Formats: sequence, C-alpha cells, structure tokens
Amino acid sequence: MGIEPGRLRVAARRSGMIVLPLLTLALAGSLTAFGAARTERAFSYTNEVTPEVPWSVHVVRIDRAHHDLRFCTTLGGGAVLGMGILTDQLKSLPPELGTPLAAINGDFYEKSKDCAGRPRDLQIRNGEVITPPAGHTCFWIDAQGDPQMTNIVSRFRVVWPNGQATPIGLNVQRTNDAAVVYTVVMGASTHTEEGVEYVLERSAERPWLPLRVGQTYEARVRQVQTAGNTPLDRQTVILSIGPGLVSAVPALKPGAEVRLILDTIPDLSGVEVAIGGGPLLLKDRRIMSWKDWLNMRHPRTALGYNQHYIFLVEVDGRQIDVSVGMTFQELAEYLLKLGCEQAMNLDGGGSATLWALGTVRSSPSEGQERPAPNALVVVRKNSRQASQ
Repeated sequence: MGIEPGRLRVAARRSGMIVLPLLTLALAGSLTAFGAARTERAFSYTNEVTPEVPWSVHVVRIDRAHHDLRFCTTLGGGAVLGMGILTDQLKSLPPELGTPLAAINGDFYEKSKDCAGRPRDLQIRNGEVITPPAGHTCFWIDAQGDPQMTNIVSRFRVVWPNGQATPIGLNVQRTNDAAVVYTVVMGASTHTEEGVEYVLERSAERPWLPLRVGQTYEARVRQVQTAGNTPLDRQTVILSIGPGLVSAVPALKPGAEVRLILDTIPDLSGVEVAIGGGPLLLKDRRIMSWKDWLNMRHPRTALGYNQHYIFLVEVDGRQIDVSVGMTFQELAEYLLKLGCEQAMNLDGGGSATLWALGTVRSSPSEGQERPAPNALVVVRKNSRQASQ
C-alpha cells in the first residue's frame, strides 16, 4: 500500500514530528518480499520535516557496499537532447538496466534555440559521453566503482592529417571560430549555418561509436558539406568547423583521415556514468564559500557521499506552508550533519524534484514537475546483472 507524500507532511506538521517514518521498497508493492528486504538494507528514503522554519527535506540514502544498486543518467529528450519531467525521463530507461528506485533532477541547462535542453556540463550515459566537461563541479562513478566529485577539464581535440591539433566541443552550439563534433543525440541535424562540416565514418576496424571519454577514434571523411545543418545518423559523426576557423585548419577531401581524442583531466577512462552541476558545497567535510547573492533560500537539489553512503537530497521551497527552501550555507550544514564528506549542488528552483519508490516524493515549487535536461537515477540490477 502506498502513502501520499503530501499527507505525510501534513501529519508531521500536526504532530510535531521531525523525522518521518522510513519508507522502503516494501511500500512500493511491486517487489517480492525477498527483494524488498534485500534492498531495504541498501536503500532508504526519508522525509524530514522541521515545522518551525518550515523545512521539508527528502533524503535517499544508498549503501555503497551493496553492488546490486547502480547509478545511471537520463536525457530530457529520451534518446536526444531536450527537456522532460523526471517521471517521463525514467520511462526512457532501458529495461535491461534494472528497476529504478530513486532519481533527482540533474544539471543546469542551456536555453538557446539551437541547443535547448543541453546540459551545461559533463554527462556520461551508459558509457557514452553526451556533453563534455565545462569547468563546473561534476559527479561520477569511477572504473573501480567509487564516487568522485570535482571540476573536470576537457582536452577533447581533433588531430588533422598533418599532425596539427584543434580543440573541439561536443553537441554544443558552434560559434564562429570553433570546431564541434556532433552525434545523433543532438537530434536530426547539427543546427548550424555556414562553415565546413565533415561527415566522419569509422576507419577500418577501429573502435567507433558510441563515443567514450579517454578514447581515441580514427575516422575517415565520407563527405564534405558547406551549407551547414548536416543530417545526423547513428553510423557517423559530424565535425563542424565555424566560418571564422576554416582558414586556420587543413581543408580535407573525402577519404582523408583524422583522429578524435577525448581526453580529460582527471582521466575518466572507463567511466559509465557522470553528471554536472555545481557549485561544490562540501570538500573533505569543509563547507565552501559563495557570493552573497547566491545565498538566498530556494528549493535545492544536492548530492553527497561519505565512505559508506551516497545521498540524494531535495529541499522543498517557495511554499510558506510546506517549506521555505535553504541557502547554500544551510544546505551545506544540513549535508554535513547528514554525514556527507563531499557534496555538490544541482539545479534547483522549480527544477528541484526527488522521485522515489514509484512516485514524486517532493513538493515542486511550481505545483507540478518542471522539465529538466537530465537526471541521476538509482536502479536495482536484475538478478543476472547482480551476479556478474
């Protein structure tokens, strides 16, 4: 049997309770008793209410020792860049990933017409790099299965036949003097104008799509376009050169070969999941500092961890009878009290949403879910995956 989050909050305010009862998978009603008991030890959801402020905070805690749980990211457009509510994004998860248990909204996003819904910073989805690092704080699970959190520097570049190297962006709006690689997650086409665009295909039996961080790809020019807005497909990528950069790089003909190098600092080779956000809230249990104008009370979404647990946190806000939200300072202090050693902020405001055990548990400040560019999801692996 399910319990409506709104009724839980009202009951808490009336009774003066501070911490609501722990909600586990047994409430979901769709898992076997064994599965629920097994996951209960690894996963919990709590709604903590402080009536006198008021605050309503939703917390998901994941035990790092349980390897039948894993993280993944989603896209707002399902298979492509775009905006979508958290509930709909979860529907796009491939069934083979497992059963979704909890999710929070992710990164900030671009609002330009040509890249609407593009995450602002790094995203890796099921091993595929969707967008590159852009200098903000990012969260990822490394190749050893440990959480990491820091700023990441992109060293993505194309190496031309003559050995010259040029920095490249990935699935971002191309400026006049930039070079950008586009994959099919961008949508139907590159949404560019003018410049030169090289349609790149796999070279011989070299590794090819999907693109992964830390890899080098040998590519052959299949076609040269000069009108922009080149169509995208699953077998090729487009290397787009802005009109202001064309004269500074070699001109290629069909059959020419280039290398795409997707290095980062630190090295993210082998990483299957990553998401951007920021700013950093806690580093080694030390609270960061921020500009005064950032320290206002708003709905917040955050992510933190310590040696034993990973926490997904959402603070309701802009609702005087439910929760007024937190400043960054208050949020960092709350995460520290929760036990986090490292923590970062994610997109907040109307975007702040936490989904757990089959439903949205938070109280969105706009009265309903607001579309977001991506999300971070916790799934329970199926029995075959968990045994591997």
